[in-house]
Amino acid sequence: MTSLAERLVPDELWELFRRVVPETVVVRAQGGGRRRAGDRECLAAIVFVATSGCSWRQLPPVFGPAWPTVYRRFACWSQARVWARLHRVILDELGAQGELDWSRFAVDSVSVRALKGQLTGPNPTDRAKSGSKIHLVVDRGGLPVAVAISAANTHDSLALQPLIASIPPVRSRRGPRRRRPAKLHGDKGYDYAHLRRWLRERGITPRIARRGTDTSQRLGRHRWVVERTMSWLAGCRRLHRRYERKPEHFLAFTAIATSLINYRRLTK
Repeated sequence: MTSLAERLVPDELWELFRRVVPETVVVRAQGGGRRRAGDRECLAAIVFVATSGCSWRQLPPVFGPAWPTVYRRFACWSQARVWARLHRVILDELGAQGELDWSRFAVDSVSVRALKGQLTGPNPTDRAKSGSKIHLVVDRGGLPVAVAISAANTHDSLALQPLIASIPPVRSRRGPRRRRPAKLHGDKGYDYAHLRRWLRERGITPRIARRGTDTSQRLGRHRWVVERTMSWLAGCRRLHRRYERKPEHFLAFTAIATSLINYRRLTK
């Protein structure tokens, strides 16, 4: 492998990825043929596309596999939910080391322009331009725990329940797995009585700003971590604008970005 590929996919990340990638057995009845491209080389190329924002056709040949091979591998792994499982494995490693702080979570969303595909809609904050929205839940330190996507015209309150419900059970340093924070901070977009009641029924104390009562300065004392994580997501340039027609491919890139953020904390 080249030095670029080794830098994009270090040995520690590759060992974590091997735990979730499905094993592929290629059997050619006629015999012969080219050797199958390595998974690690394809993973490095996918990470390069995610972080650089280049198109599949612009993928440099330094990685080895051609861009159609890399794209097919990406589509196959996305269909098998490999990226979501990688995110969960890294969360387990963070939880086992005590790096996740369950005392306070924060939730927020960010909109990006979308050219086409499902789960797109007119963005009310961008002159009704077509877009998608990324919903994110982070722990007290800003580590992403759950991520989801929707159309840009989807109200944040509609995404809160499925987003919280999608938090996986994560290992702890001591005791059983956890999947519920003690508190949840959110802005005024989540200020609804039924959401507060739903959170309390699950043992989560809502810390949601009330419309016409709480100020943005008071809210920002605890919510700034999720806004910082949104800026970390911007480091994955493929998320600056949605080019993927299929929503599962765009969701895959968000899972890759959150996995890389958590991996950096794991190896700090």
